[in-house]
Amino acid sequence: MSDSMKTIGADLLKAFNTGVSYMMPIVVVGGVFLALSLASGDATAGEGMVVTNPFLKNLGDIGMAGFAMMIPVLSGYIAYSLAGKPGLTPGFVTGYLASVPIGENHVQTGFLGAMLLGILSGYVARWLKKKKVSPTLMAIMPILVIPILATFTVSMIYIYLLVTPIGFFMQWLIGALSGLQGGSALLIGIIVGAMAAFDMGGPINKTATGFTLALMAEGIYGPNGAYRIAVAIPPLGLALSTFISRKKWEAADRNMGVSAAFMGLIGITEGAIPFAVKGLKTVLPSIIIGSAVGAGLGMLHGVECMVPHGGLIVLPAVNQAPFWYAVDMLIGTVVTAGCLHVLRPDIKQSEEQAACPAPSSQAG
Repeated sequence: MSDSMKTIGADLLKAFNTGVSYMMPIVVVGGVFLALSLASGDATAGEGMVVTNPFLKNLGDIGMAGFAMMIPVLSGYIAYSLAGKPGLTPGFVTGYLASVPIGENHVQTGFLGAMLLGILSGYVARWLKKKKVSPTLMAIMPILVIPILATFTVSMIYIYLLVTPIGFFMQWLIGALSGLQGGSALLIGIIVGAMAAFDMGGPINKTATGFTLALMAEGIYGPNGAYRIAVAIPPLGLALSTFISRKKWEAADRNMGVSAAFMGLIGITEGAIPFAVKGLKTVLPSIIIGSAVGAGLGMLHGVECMVPHGGLIVLPAVNQAPFWYAVDMLIGTVVTAGCLHVLRPDIKQSEEQAACPAPSSQAG
């Protein structure tokens, strides 16, 4: 792979992570307020959850405002990562275009469209920034010329070239995922769960996050529910292992299990990292298997979560199958602890070897 391709790849990865990082608080706010509103609603056939309390309806409006903002924010900050401030305006504006029906066929491209438009906006704005202009024009380039030209260029590309194929792909994806049942749902859950645990908050984990957020933007909450089960399992499984398999862990690891339990309950996968650093060969397969099992079961049981956070702390925001959300998380935790019990050697063996070093080869 050439150096230029590596640079582009690094730029895009950084841009995507930046966009998701800035979008996450928006989604959290939207999800929390919407969950609080719907929790008081009544299930009505054909209408879903109907909220009648005026105050709680207002909370629902706040939540919907958050969800409406998340796609433009994603696009805007992807462009910002690539071009700085001049990328914000075209990124926000074209991101909004992706979030609403547009064109003769009223196509709405959502999350995928916003990602592409953020990238295009960033690169067009970056190219315009490098243009040599007169000192007089230079003063208004970042606040007038670049935003207008970049917004117009990217919008035209989107409306006349990209909107139809992206829209068709999104419709196909939504239809396919909405109809997942049985083995197909299980497979999605297993993949999402394994990705959540694989690098414990790294790029693969964030890719799974982006996938579930994309589906949430389209009103599909099942994969997010499965993923939020999975992110809690690695630290919880390790904490349980330090408690029930005490001979497998040193005293310092057993003490660390308490903090891992707390981090698991609030959905912070990174709580598993200190254990993985010290014993990757046994920890990594154990947490991947446990998270895959928990997430797969979550998909089978129809778990849905309204907020982009995991652990038991978000149980009030689990709008479908909250009982199974907790049970599947427990099962994945037990599976992880069981794998660790099988894979890890008894720590006393290594301690005895350290206490009894091999005889010296030097003559006495």
